[in-house]
Amino acid sequence: MNILIVYAHPSKKSYTFQVLERLKLVLNNENWNVEISDLYASNFVSDMSEEEYEREGFAKTHLPIRADVLAEQEKIEKADCIIFLYPVWWSDCPAKLKGWFDRVYSVGYAYGQNETSRKMKTIPYGIVICTAGHPNSFLDEIEIAQSMEKIMLEDRLGKRFIHKEMIILGGTLELENVMAKHFELINKIPEKIKTLL
Repeated sequence: MNILIVYAHPSKKSYTFQVLERLKLVLNNENWNVEISDLYASNFVSDMSEEEYEREGFAKTHLPIRADVLAEQEKIEKADCIIFLYPVWWSDCPAKLKGWFDRVYSVGYAYGQNETSRKMKTIPYGIVICTAGHPNSFLDEIEIAQSMEKIMLEDRLGKRFIHKEMIILGGTLELENVMAKHFELINKIPEKIKTLL
């Protein structure tokens, strides 16, 4: 089993980093191959260059794809499951992760295929895990949770994944009250993966 974690947080002092460490622990207990694409640690360039815009905006698939993007696409091609882990900032993922989607989901690969393009494989399982300061009940009440799910699951993961789900670890402003519950959810992820694959 090959698991790719696309991780986006700049601080090792964060709760999101604690979730990453817990996730690595429970996945490694399964003896699976776990690869982490740490977007901040690797200084992943989230801004699209003018040349990349030319390629994407006008579907000029003959233009080259940059090496860092090709490296991320190779990780995707090896994965049986991709887990996206990030904090919620202004009702969405950090710009670094948004830029990953902008650049890695390139035309001819993740969409707009033609007979000469290399098509992204369909991933059996995708999990979106995000940490949020507000409790889930509040995010549901103001309909931010539904908005985040729609964007991540229907647009960004879309038909590129067979099974997909979003886990919002809300209420981190009162961390001592929610941490055990959150880690219990993380502990169940290997069983979910086994069930679906």
